Amino acid sequence: MAGLGPLEGLARRPQRLILLAALVLLLLSLTTWLSVDPTGVETVRQQWGSIPRPWQRPGASAAGEYAGGSGVPSVDSAVKDMYTHTPGIPQTPEELKQWATKGDDGNLYPPSFIPSQANQAPRAKAGFIVLVRNGELASMRESMRDVEDRFNRKYGYPWIFLNNEEFTDDFKKGVKQMTRSEVRFGFVEKKHWGYPEWIDRNKAADTRKQMKEKKIIYGDSESYRHMCRFQSGFFFQHPLTMDLDYYWRVEPGIKLYCDVDYDPFVFMQMNNKTYGFTMALHEYIETIPTLWSTTKKFVEENPQYVAKNNGIHFMTDEPERFMDPGYNLCHFWSNFEIGDLRFWRGEAYQKYFEFLDKSGGFFYERWGDAPVHSIAAILFLDKARLHHFDDIG
Repeated sequence: MAGLGPLEGLARRPQRLILLAALVLLLLSLTTWLSVDPTGVETVRQQWGSIPRPWQRPGASAAGEYAGGSGVPSVDSAVKDMYTHTPGIPQTPEELKQWATKGDDGNLYPPSFIPSQANQAPRAKAGFIVLVRNGELASMRESMRDVEDRFNRKYGYPWIFLNNEEFTDDFKKGVKQMTRSEVRFGFVEKKHWGYPEWIDRNKAADTRKQMKEKKIIYGDSESYRHMCRFQSGFFFQHPLTMDLDYYWRVEPGIKLYCDVDYDPFVFMQMNNKTYGFTMALHEYIETIPTLWSTTKKFVEENPQYVAKNNGIHFMTDEPERFMDPGYNLCHFWSNFEIGDLRFWRGEAYQKYFEFLDKSGGFFYERWGDAPVHSIAAILFLDKARLHHFDDIG
């Protein structure tokens, strides 16, 4: 018998041949099932993973320890990320019933998937700051829809709404319907939405009349001037914003056409950025005839606030002469801003705004918050701390 070959041995013992054929048929059946059933591989993997392994430490998976080592996330961690109620490891819709909620219609509803809760990445101390009227509810809801769908549903940052009048119940209800995030409603005090004591109201009224005759945009608007002054010097001091470091300014009626799949606030923090913008425009010279000269006077009296590596080349065509050539009217479009509130609250900007405010240009001319913010950012910040969000729009 010792000299027999393998085939001759099988022929002499047919039971071995039958066993081998059965094993081949079993293997062919298994591979066919795995190729046809899309859930077959996953089912096998789960069943294999459920086999007790006494030699492993408690909590270790067959594929390795995901936290701090090799391997992949366990099914348990994936489910915890996906379902807000952390149901464990439901394998079938039937098992998921125990975490379902019963609706008013009597039907069972599976746990909600809320992207902002599934996203466990760290957040910045940030939020959306909106100055809006009650009558702008429809356009505000449109803006929120874009911002929520494109970005915030994945991050859950709060919304802060400010108004120089009390918000109506309809407005509050209307905006709350557009987000799962925290919503705050704030009132703008009269001292931040009115005339300071040093302003000659008759002179201010004459200016509005003259600008109306010249058909200067918003030239005859009193409320527009209050808005520009508030956005220039006070929005970052409102009590509802004091727990924030960063803000995203949102206006009624804006559009976001592209998904934002990363966190711009965290981007600002990680890269030590202070002011972010999407586009730059030219200001109407008729609205700011003395803004540059007033700023130049402030800089001459306070040179310590000017950054050494500033971006003056953005605002003058002869940067080697600093501010002497005059202002080329370029400014960042402030209807979109992502910025560091601590810059506006800092000494340099506070002194600058107080200087501008005392000069009366917000009322005797029609200084806008966009050129005021832009000039301050260009002069008082290192240009490396500015960022063009060319991927948001």
